[in-house]
Amino acid sequence: MSEWFESTAEGVTFRFGRRDPEAARAAVCDGYRRDDEDETVDDTVSCYNCRYRRWTA
Repeated sequence: MSEWFESTAEGVTFRFGRRDPEAARAAVCDGYRRDDEDETVDDTVSCYNCRYRRWTA
């Protein structure tokens, strides 16, 4: 588990929520896979645009 995510009883969640684009870009890991276009927020490679992101447990 990296410093970018936290593990809870319900699963793994992005630690910085939905409002920290700098952390989201810095946190991109080897597991990054671009999500469907309808689910992305912009054209950057970031946790916000990853198929495997999780906002809440």
